[in-house]
Amino acid sequence: MNYNRQDYLKNVKRVVIKVGSSGITHSNGLINFNKMEHLCQQIADIHNRGIEIIFVSSGAIGAGMGKLMFKERPRTIPEKQAAAAVGQGILIHLYEKMFSEYGITIAQILLTREDMGSKNRYLNGRFALSALIEKNVIPIINENDAISVEEIKFGDNDNLSALVACMVEADLLIILSDIDGLYDKNPSLFTDASIINFVDKIDKSIEEFAGGTLSNVGTGGMITKIRAARVSTSSGIPMIIAKSDEPYVLDKILSFNDLGTFFKPKIVPLKKEKRWIAFASKANGSILIDDGAKNALTEHHKSLLPSGILNISGNFSHRDVVNIIDTKNKIIARGITNYSSSDLEKIKGIKTGDIEKVLGIKNYNEVIHCDNLVII
Repeated sequence: MNYNRQDYLKNVKRVVIKVGSSGITHSNGLINFNKMEHLCQQIADIHNRGIEIIFVSSGAIGAGMGKLMFKERPRTIPEKQAAAAVGQGILIHLYEKMFSEYGITIAQILLTREDMGSKNRYLNGRFALSALIEKNVIPIINENDAISVEEIKFGDNDNLSALVACMVEADLLIILSDIDGLYDKNPSLFTDASIINFVDKIDKSIEEFAGGTLSNVGTGGMITKIRAARVSTSSGIPMIIAKSDEPYVLDKILSFNDLGTFFKPKIVPLKKEKRWIAFASKANGSILIDDGAKNALTEHHKSLLPSGILNISGNFSHRDVVNIIDTKNKIIARGITNYSSSDLEKIKGIKTGDIEKVLGIKNYNEVIHCDNLVII
């Protein structure tokens, strides 16, 4: 498909840049100072052009590995926490030293899944990042591996960078990796593999192209980058995967060079108030609906009414986020409920006009209003 990358990038003013562990470390986990210095130089130059930068950096566990003499990436959560606790200090100290040479002030922000899943903390994070950007500071963001446990981890910084891009309403997300883009087959196994330069839509065929990571230091493979692209493009933000080792890769990308793989943003993106519901929030329960309600939601963009509810799972409160499940046990939507799970158990399957008779009060006609509902 013919396309002009310049059409999508010519008005970029705010960029989220994510670098994987392999982009700043050697294969043994120790910091690669040449890579790190070159990356900081590029970011500083872009910053001096007047483009706002939010930098998501992996590498804390990798940096800690070298200091703690780990010969391979730690497998247990406590070992990862220990490596990250040591490595974060090393990493941010080096970034501060390198960026200060260019007169740039940086700030460190560590996030967990809970920070994104809480609406108040999500908004507080947005306000903090906006204040830093206004002060001409480059925020450097990483997952807080030192205190995270498995159930609250993002799992990879690809997903984190996409959520951050949504949070700050970026114009572009760049993911720098150990591979120079998405291929039609695994390039480490097939010599005839071809890079996919442009992705118009993320479908099953694109997901099938995604293989595993080539690095023994990082955690994210190509599939995590495809998931990040889905979050980013659904929010109207184009995304590019490119190789971190490419000389002056960031300058080339922002000069409209066709490096890597470009993911086209959706023409009609999710509204920004719905992005948190769709991608960042944590579901506290689920609502099973019948086929009639499913059709009303997915085909006619209606609100969810109690008459279409078959069953309730989980213990949730008024204003919590819940998943909407169809009769095939597939998640079809996510939304903010107007009623608690205990109240929904009482009113499921009834007409809206009967809510007050059952509960003694009716604050809402809808269980989930269409304005607070996102079709997955």
